[in-house]
Amino acid sequence: MVKDALEALKLPPLLKFKNGKTVKDIAGFERRRAELKDILQREVYGYLPKAPEHLTVETKEEESESFLAGFGIYRSLVFHCEIDGEDATFPVTQIMPKKEGKIPVFVCINFGTDIVHKYLPLEEIIHRGYGLFVIKYQDVAKDSADFRFGMAKYLCKSRRALSAPGKIAMWAWAAMRVMDYLPRFENVDLDHVAVIGHSRLGKTALFTGAMDERFRYVISNDSGCSGAALSRGKEGETIENICDRFPYWFCPRYKHYIGKEHEMPFDQHFLLSLIAPRHLMVGSAENDLWADPRNEFLCTAAANEAYALYGMHGLVHHDAFPSPDTELAEGDCLYHYRRGGHYLSRLDWNAYMDFIDKKREKE
Repeated sequence: MVKDALEALKLPPLLKFKNGKTVKDIAGFERRRAELKDILQREVYGYLPKAPEHLTVETKEEESESFLAGFGIYRSLVFHCEIDGEDATFPVTQIMPKKEGKIPVFVCINFGTDIVHKYLPLEEIIHRGYGLFVIKYQDVAKDSADFRFGMAKYLCKSRRALSAPGKIAMWAWAAMRVMDYLPRFENVDLDHVAVIGHSRLGKTALFTGAMDERFRYVISNDSGCSGAALSRGKEGETIENICDRFPYWFCPRYKHYIGKEHEMPFDQHFLLSLIAPRHLMVGSAENDLWADPRNEFLCTAAANEAYALYGMHGLVHHDAFPSPDTELAEGDCLYHYRRGGHYLSRLDWNAYMDFIDKKREKE
């Protein structure tokens, strides 16, 4: 059933080089990986800005005595990025549990950094032994067509180029800078770092993890169009809808595919396949029809071709679209499908932490 649904969509072949030859093994997919990254940057998100010439981090504030009843440590950080000789900055909130040993962490691209935030069940995350580095996305670049403020003025000198980076690429760039700095924290478990985002920031988390292989876990919650959902045959939001409202999230070239999804030389399974051989987690919600759970599930399943090359199982499913409140977690990828609507809930966070816990226990 799933195979038939994917075949009906006539997706561009994942395991074909642009010269028409077939990818047959891991070495071949590593070469194909470069092609996939290039097409997604050129046609959808824009080319990632280069890393800064120099990176330093300043601690502005620290609280460890009474924070979270003494169970956590809070730090307010400022990342200083030297770009073309100028000091460009953005803030990051670090929250760590007080515990011995290496700590797995989430780099969370979020809608806010408030300690009490609707998408961030902070105490639950800390009590389960996870740390957080939280980026408020608009502190990096405004969610608007204005490229004159924040990091945008340094990361995109001109929007005239068809493959100039959009805001998603800029928010992803900031998450990568956090990853650059994590090795300086002795208690961070660098083998178990996850990048996570919800909605437009779920799209950002996927692009981050696809382009930066240092992230072991890549988590997309309700990311939908131009995120975890296939564009071909999509219900709800389409490329036309998203480019009409948010063209600045993407490179200018992307709007050329409005109404031409079946002509695209790519689809979102290209993006998800780049997570292999690491762990991909895709969360969907039953009532989030704008995101289209069915196409998010199909896209996750379509990435299995890449995982198979590594001798991995990818998404283990039952050849049918799952019912709500289902965790498909037996393989190397997770598909988490719950009741309800567009939201990043405690239920979602716990599903993602359960999956990471299981993978860590096997090592």
